[in-house]
Amino acid sequence: MEETSVGIRELKARLSLYLRQVKGGTTLLITERGKPIGRIVPLKASLQERMEELSGAGLATWNGRRLARRKPVARARGRKMVSELLLEDRE
Repeated sequence: MEETSVGIRELKARLSLYLRQVKGGTTLLITERGKPIGRIVPLKASLQERMEELSGAGLATWNGRRLARRKPVARARGRKMVSELLLEDRE
């Protein structure tokens, strides 16, 4: 995914142009006096693209496989749901 850096003044002056770029898949890095302050990203990025972006930023790792099913840590005794038990406990 391509990323373009743009200052606030330039973004305000040519907003339509930059929004067309975002629609085309480009991510905008918004800067103020050369320092990053925000990002505009396309909404329709696939899960794979988003995971690659997070992984590239060092925020996530993923081996591409689904998580294995795990047994529940606890079960409620009786016929009441856990949410009902919590509400009773709060009273």
